[in-house]
Amino acid sequence: MSSPDPQVRAARNQSTSPAVRGPVVAVTGAASGVGALLTERLAASEEIKQVIAIDERRGECAAAQWHILDVRDPAIAEKLRGADVVVHLALDLDLETDAAARTAYNVRGTQTVLTAAAAAGVHRVVLCTSAMVYGALPDNELPLSEDAELRATAEATGVGDLLEIERLARRAPRAHPGLNVTVARPAVLVGGTDTALTRYFESPRLLVVAGSRPAWQFCHVEDLCSALEYAVLEKVDGELSVGCDGWLEQEEVEELSGIRRMELPSTVALGAAARLHRIGLTPSPAGDLAYTMYPWVVSGSRLHDAGWRPQWTNEEVLAELLDEVSGRHTVAGRRLGRKDATAAGAAGATVALLGAAAVVRRARKARRRI
Repeated sequence: MSSPDPQVRAARNQSTSPAVRGPVVAVTGAASGVGALLTERLAASEEIKQVIAIDERRGECAAAQWHILDVRDPAIAEKLRGADVVVHLALDLDLETDAAARTAYNVRGTQTVLTAAAAAGVHRVVLCTSAMVYGALPDNELPLSEDAELRATAEATGVGDLLEIERLARRAPRAHPGLNVTVARPAVLVGGTDTALTRYFESPRLLVVAGSRPAWQFCHVEDLCSALEYAVLEKVDGELSVGCDGWLEQEEVEELSGIRRMELPSTVALGAAARLHRIGLTPSPAGDLAYTMYPWVVSGSRLHDAGWRPQWTNEEVLAELLDEVSGRHTVAGRRLGRKDATAAGAAGATVALLGAAAVVRRARKARRRI
């Protein structure tokens, strides 16, 4: 009896070979932003068996299995059953969201996902916070290692929520033995994002606080997604900082952007920012300014040791950010309409908002001397 044709034999072997046995991955916040990009990336990967997408609305990834619900709903535990890994990206860091409502959503959502994942038998949860949790301080090392102390305070937008999420991440393995928690901490995230730090580049002048030493490091959302995929595939774990290699000095940023600086004394800049936020004129608290004053550059050493490399440079990400914000006008974190920006004028708007208190005081003193 003759042996089968080689092509027939190959076809038989292919039809009887087992399917690729990658992990089943659930992604929360899968309908938009980083969650949508990661869902598409994982669904297209041959190393992933299945993607479960969870959000309050259905997204565009047809290859994923969708569940529509709020991540704070305990019913999420049933939707996670069968998943090996959960990537929790359902966070609200919108500058315009009420702070109390934002915290209630972010913290309660993370608590629920961690508890539900443990109940469903998930063995790994990947969370995403920010390198902002290290704090922006004048004595920070350049760059910071992943093991550096988290010295941020809750004074900047959303950072209090992120610090609480970090605390939940540390506590979860003790509360739920067998549950592994990985935390990704990206630098200034760029690519369809809207934060106090991206709005900094929508200003007519780049505010520089006198005596400060800023250092700029960016992270493109595509690089964040590839880092999250590394964590999903268990190529790396623990606390991971994610960003472009190196950093840009303030002078380099000004040269690359073509935006001139406006330098103010710290008392004027911080005092005016605090007052303007307190009376509701700007969404950004004074604490946001620290991240434009002092370095918080991260090394990314754990990902690098695992073989990961960013595909974007700081210069390339800055160029993309400038393209994204072109035509927008923001002063002190408050986005202006075109009419407002034109009427105020570039430098005039900056002085009017950031230096408002100082200007008024000087005018009153001058009137009293007359």
